Amino acid sequence: MSQRSHVEVGGWVARHYDLMMDLLLLGRYQSFIEKAIRRMQIRHGDAILDLGSGTGRNICVMLRVLDRTGRVVGVDISQEMLQQARQRCHAYPQVTFLNRRIEEPLSFHEEFDKAFISFTLHGFEDEDKERVIANTYQALKPGGIFWILDYNEFDLDRQWFPLRWAFRHFECELASEFLSLDLKGLLAHHGFGSFVTHPFLRGYVRLL
Repeated sequence: MSQRSHVEVGGWVARHYDLMMDLLLLGRYQSFIEKAIRRMQIRHGDAILDLGSGTGRNICVMLRVLDRTGRVVGVDISQEMLQQARQRCHAYPQVTFLNRRIEEPLSFHEEFDKAFISFTLHGFEDEDKERVIANTYQALKPGGIFWILDYNEFDLDRQWFPLRWAFRHFECELASEFLSLDLKGLLAHHGFGSFVTHPFLRGYVRLL
């Protein structure tokens, strides 16, 4: 993993990740995630792959729609995150968690209706982003949908000074580069198309 990346979360940050996100969005993180996941148009029996599934909070929102014919597989590298996720989702037998690196080869092949990645893709070097995208394409059924919740494209240098300062001090260098990445072009190179964008948080974030 590149030293420029902050994708791997452990220790105090992993244990308090949900609280940090709540504070960052002034208590609106849960409602923000719920709105984004509603846009995914999840069906009762969908099989969903959650890449970088973290503490399982997003999966809990998905489970409100899924019934027992649906299933979710969460993949994360952090044991501390996975421990929280397993506790949170212990009552749902249709949820499985795997301790894997999502940029390394995964064993899935045309198994999922939807894949989801939330605020994780921006933290990889470009060659690892491509590996994640290729893994996802392989894991999806024909016609499956890959949903990416992450930063939108914008010019950081033209933003309000406190936003610029916070972004450059609290995000990794790769996140700044992600703001100008042709993500649709990268996805198209790996076989994805028919892009739809849902903007959030004044357009600074998008569900693609």
